[in-house]
Amino acid sequence: MKQPTRSTSASRSRRTQRPEPKAQRSTGAIAARTGLGDRWHAWVGHHREMAGEALRRFFATPLASGMTALVIAIALALPTALQLGLVNFQRALAGWDGQPQISVFLHKEARESAVDSFTEELRADADVAEVTYISPEEALEEFQQSSGLGDAMMGLDNNPLPAVLLLRPQNTDREHLQALAQRLRDSAMTDAVVLDMAWVQRLAQLTELGQRLSAGLAVLLAMGVLLVVVNTIRLHIENRREEILVVKLVGATDAFVRRPFLYSGLCYGFFGGLLAWLLVAAGVALLSGPVAGLSSSYGSGYALRGPGFPYLLALTAGAALLGLVGAWLAVARHIRAIEPR
Repeated sequence: MKQPTRSTSASRSRRTQRPEPKAQRSTGAIAARTGLGDRWHAWVGHHREMAGEALRRFFATPLASGMTALVIAIALALPTALQLGLVNFQRALAGWDGQPQISVFLHKEARESAVDSFTEELRADADVAEVTYISPEEALEEFQQSSGLGDAMMGLDNNPLPAVLLLRPQNTDREHLQALAQRLRDSAMTDAVVLDMAWVQRLAQLTELGQRLSAGLAVLLAMGVLLVVVNTIRLHIENRREEILVVKLVGATDAFVRRPFLYSGLCYGFFGGLLAWLLVAAGVALLSGPVAGLSSSYGSGYALRGPGFPYLLALTAGAALLGLVGAWLAVARHIRAIEPR
């Protein structure tokens, strides 16, 4: 029997060996996880994109956008002008001679050195802004000129009028004035203290009336601004209804859909507040000349105070907040009603 050759055994061994299986490739979708940093960058990027888009849409239709912003500006300029007018009114009263004052009648037996010391003490008082001393001779002369009884007063042996101190208080609040008057009455140098509380009460009531009127007007016109923004954003939503349906079909959330409209409301409010500040500033500039001429004719250097940076910041920030709230109200009502079927 023949032995198998080496070539024959090698060929048999090659036939008996099985081929190794090939590595299988994974098929289908691969789930990828996004980190917190990626989500944050995507959220910030979308906000930046929507803010830029809102600005582009605002300036793409300058006439319509400008009309809406102008309506908001007029509504905001009215209470702002009234409040600024109250501030200038109070400043004008601070330098007016007819502001509240306290008349302090001194004892006729008081010595001149004691009167001088008492006068200097009042001038150093923090509650007293100004002290004017009227001697008995000056009081008599003024009485003769104002009353027309000069001849009758000349026949008197002694001057019946005492020395008077006219005090202009630092604080015109009613409680402070009463406390200051009572403190003066308790002094041994005073014979009588006269405080014109009726004038003070009228001034306080007039100021309070103006403040309440300004606050009420501001609330009413703020509601008007909200209605303007709500109606404008509602029209934007209706114009982009098909776009909203498409993005919702591909899985967009309500937050994603409402974001551009919220930025549009911010734009309307911000530019409306900026225009309101410009309107008030222009009004003050127009009135500054006549007011300065009127005050100079009375020997006063009073000038109107215009709306500065605090007014600009308050108007733009407050109007932008109103625009945001109005846009949110419009979006919350109308976006949910737009759903793909």
